Amino acid sequence: MPEPVLPSTARTLLARTARAQRDGRVPGLVAGVVRDGGLVWSAGRGEVPGPVTDVQYRLGSISKTVTAVAVLRLRDEGRLGLDDPLERHVPGTPFGDRTVGQLLSHLAGASAESPGGWWERVPGGSLEELRLREEHVVLGAARRFHYSNLGFGLLGELVARHRGRPWDDVVRDEVLLPLGMTRTTPRPEQPAAQGAAVHPWADVVLAEPEHHAGVMAAAGQLWAPLADLARFAVFLLGDTGDVLSPASLEEMAVPAGVDSSAPGWSAYGLGLQVLRVEGRTYTGHGGSMPGFLAGVFVDREEGTGAVTLANTTSGLLPLWSALLADLRAAEPRVVEEWRPSPAAVDLDLLGVWFWGPAPYLLRAVGGGMLDLAPMPGRPGRASRFAPREDGTWLGLDGYHAGETLRIAPDHLDLGTFVFTRTPYDPEAPVPGGVDERGWQ
Repeated sequence: MPEPVLPSTARTLLARTARAQRDGRVPGLVAGVVRDGGLVWSAGRGEVPGPVTDVQYRLGSISKTVTAVAVLRLRDEGRLGLDDPLERHVPGTPFGDRTVGQLLSHLAGASAESPGGWWERVPGGSLEELRLREEHVVLGAARRFHYSNLGFGLLGELVARHRGRPWDDVVRDEVLLPLGMTRTTPRPEQPAAQGAAVHPWADVVLAEPEHHAGVMAAAGQLWAPLADLARFAVFLLGDTGDVLSPASLEEMAVPAGVDSSAPGWSAYGLGLQVLRVEGRTYTGHGGSMPGFLAGVFVDREEGTGAVTLANTTSGLLPLWSALLADLRAAEPRVVEEWRPSPAAVDLDLLGVWFWGPAPYLLRAVGGGMLDLAPMPGRPGRASRFAPREDGTWLGLDGYHAGETLRIAPDHLDLGTFVFTRTPYDPEAPVPGGVDERGWQ
């Protein structure tokens, strides 16, 4: 069992949560933090109709991440590819040429909402009843990020057709129950909070409707208590069990369409939001439905996560990042000890290499990997590399992700870039050759 937070930390987190509930005028708010594989602190403020960790709230778009896990399971089984056109799996829509991966990362150019009544407030029907037309294709494929609830409705239909069962049943049996999320359901089961809107100019509330969204359920249908959402945070931190491979979870968290080396950004992977906030990277998802706001985000470097659930349509500022910052300040993580380990290559291959006149450092790092990065204080592109069986190295991140590094005694060959031991070494195979007059 994970150790609970210190009493002083618990008070700090409670004070943070209490202020958020009061200032946001939230009828009921529950929050928790995750560390070492479990929920280590939780609290509720306002009207919470039952045990803090067991009251269901609507998750909204966190349901998208659950849907994405179900899609990745199909991919890992070889039933589909992320580059497959939708037409191959769900024929007859105007998005037939858009790929599964584009839908997962909101790059398919699908309209933000489904046609007809506002799907979040009126009961939904089948895909056929949506009567999708070309006008619901609002952008070209892979042109820009455009958040699309409709896109995830289509992915839910894809899951249902492959499994021959409704989306609700598939995610229950393949994702939720295997993770121990036994109280996560498509419709509320008591104890459950009543969704509410708070009047902007008075302290009065209005009940919000609840229904099944039909084919759009995959975009925002699920309800869950704090304990279940905390278990999902543990999943996002890497405890995937038999639900998904760690490699596929890692793939979900890779940002699409942004330069992840930039100092601050917000992006989307495969069903996961990826945020860079004050030098830290968070993965997870927020959620909103009429009457509810939710969030589950983790800091994978710290091994911590925060979960929040509230029954209000709007007004609550993001709380999860502040809780994680409070936890980090109050109980800083004690990192693992450094210990010597064998270098992944001969030591004489490590050290300074030059890309043209620019100096880079090639270092052996933990886990049998290599790191190639500019000399400290200099601009440039950094990437890590993992060994392949054929002796080459695969780029894992940064500019050279997916590229092949080949190491020779006198040069490095990285995607046609040649690094040499001295700037433009005339004895190495520098592309275009080296002026025979040398340095003047």
